[in-house]
Amino acid sequence: MEKQSSQWLIPVILAAGVAVALWFYWAQISTPPAQPADTTPAVAAEPATPIGPVHRVPEVAAELAEADLVPLPSLDQSDEFFKMEIAGIFGQAMEAMLVESGMIGRLVATIDNLPRAHVAEKVRPVGRLAEPFLVDEQDGSGDFTISAGNYRRYDEMVSLLINADMNEVADLYRRYYPLFQKAYVDLGYPNGYFNDRLVEVIDHLLETPDIAAPVQLVRPHVLYEFQDPALERLSSGQKLMLRIGAVHAEKMKAALRELRALVTAM
Repeated sequence: MEKQSSQWLIPVILAAGVAVALWFYWAQISTPPAQPADTTPAVAAEPATPIGPVHRVPEVAAELAEADLVPLPSLDQSDEFFKMEIAGIFGQAMEAMLVESGMIGRLVATIDNLPRAHVAEKVRPVGRLAEPFLVDEQDGSGDFTISAGNYRRYDEMVSLLINADMNEVADLYRRYYPLFQKAYVDLGYPNGYFNDRLVEVIDHLLETPDIAAPVQLVRPHVLYEFQDPALERLSSGQKLMLRIGAVHAEKMKAALRELRALVTAM
């Protein structure tokens, strides 16, 4: 498992609106993720080219005038405005964890990569957590389990995310959607539709198996890996869901289902 990697907790909720990408990034930076021996994506990495959007996000141009809202900035000028909106929903504690630049582009890249084997650190939208990844060794046998104390590191971030108003999150996502879509096109999907990809990623995360603690690990080299080969073959996003613990994962899945319902019914 990669050291100090646990930033994705904010990108699982910002994966659904503005939030499912912030969540997973946050969790990924402080939890060393399992390093797969096989770098083949756990699922089909490339989304199929759609004939047209399946889950269309309506334009809000007319509503902007009626509500006297400020028009969207350009993507490369959006960081300050977007971070202020995030702070308004999740609080200043969340804002302090975000990177200084490229927020929306990083969120889009993170979400797009969660079903794959690896998410590059350079695209993550939040900084590192200070707490180390905690494991318990089993009698010097060379086998380990994820420590129960490890799950408590996620208490605050999960609480921030699950207690946010998902309607506000979806509304923010809808207003900023043109920038999310542009970032997705810039990522290399000229015919793609980001909201459809978002729904695919949420569905993928919801398919994460429920594993009872303790979660068995091995350490064949420097990094930890899941002892069960089936778990080791999971995507980076699903592995994170296992590392945060069953209780947190259940809460996050409930939040993801709520956001999925919102972003598919706009």
